[in-house]
Amino acid sequence: MGIEQFRVGNRVGDVGYAIQNYCEGFGYGVVRELVGHGLGRTMHEDPQMPNYGKRGRGKKFVEGMTVAIEPMINLGTKDIKHYPDGWTIKTRDMKPSAHFEHDIAIVDGEPRLLSTFDYIYEVLGITSNEEDPYRWKD
Repeated sequence: MGIEQFRVGNRVGDVGYAIQNYCEGFGYGVVRELVGHGLGRTMHEDPQMPNYGKRGRGKKFVEGMTVAIEPMINLGTKDIKHYPDGWTIKTRDMKPSAHFEHDIAIVDGEPRLLSTFDYIYEVLGITSNEEDPYRWKD
């Protein structure tokens, strides 16, 4: 849902809205304080890529742009707590959370994956075709 929105002419809010709308539709909390980001000469560049948002808002996507879309989705509240060690973060209600990331580039106006979950599927012994629409084409 979020990857599909990362294409020329769309905006940051289109990606965030798609993720938020889908996840909250199932009753999950979407973390606000931690976001995806642009990729380039350094790892964390603009634009920030929140996993929530409003359609048509934010920076417009252009050809060649690369980003990391990395939702943090909680089984309960969207709220999180930062711990004093400067690294540990837990959900405020202590329910489970999932964090995953895809790195994506816009090529010929459309999203193309720079990352894959194939190795995870292999270890788990499962198959998935959810990445297929965004893989590099020959």
